[in-house]
Amino acid sequence: MKLLFLFFLGFLFSFAGSITPSLLNMTALKVSLANGKKAAYKYAFAVAIIVVPQIIIAVTLTNFLADNPSILVTLEKIATIIFIFLSYYYYKESRKSKIKIAKINSKKENPFLTGIILSILNMFSIPFYSGVIILLNAYNIFNYSNLDTFIFTISSVLGTFYILFFYGKYAKIIQQKTGKLTKDINLVLSILTGFVALFSILKMFF
Repeated sequence: MKLLFLFFLGFLFSFAGSITPSLLNMTALKVSLANGKKAAYKYAFAVAIIVVPQIIIAVTLTNFLADNPSILVTLEKIATIIFIFLSYYYYKESRKSKIKIAKINSKKENPFLTGIILSILNMFSIPFYSGVIILLNAYNIFNYSNLDTFIFTISSVLGTFYILFFYGKYAKIIQQKTGKLTKDINLVLSILTGFVALFSILKMFF
């Protein structure tokens, strides 16, 4: 029963953690509208694969993060620099043209490789999963055993995959519902990454 509850919470946290517009799911939307659902599914699978080592790292770190908070600070600083670069890149791309997403031709892009790269660059996932693990451990739901780690990893991978699968499968519907928001996806990505970078900078000083 405890393991089933752990599986449910792992899936729920990873699914809910990416349900709001973010770099990863907005890219899934972009890939689906540009290259089709199959490409979006490949992208989602690639992102989910990287979740495995990220969770393993998170589990390892949570054993001594309380005594070494500088580790998270270093990760956040690296991630901040990356997101500043990405924000500038997507803004620059958005200035080139105002072509609707449905007409974007990006066949040269490899959705699987894109998913791998963006998931690796998403350094905030490690602090996120560390926080979730610490919370679950506080309520004696997660105890750092190999079995608990395996269950939590599988559930989190599935949660991540299915939220991106959802964005890819219903991309056109999401585009219609969000209207102007997705007409210039690069600008949206620029704003999102810029906001994350700004939030991280403010967090360093306050």
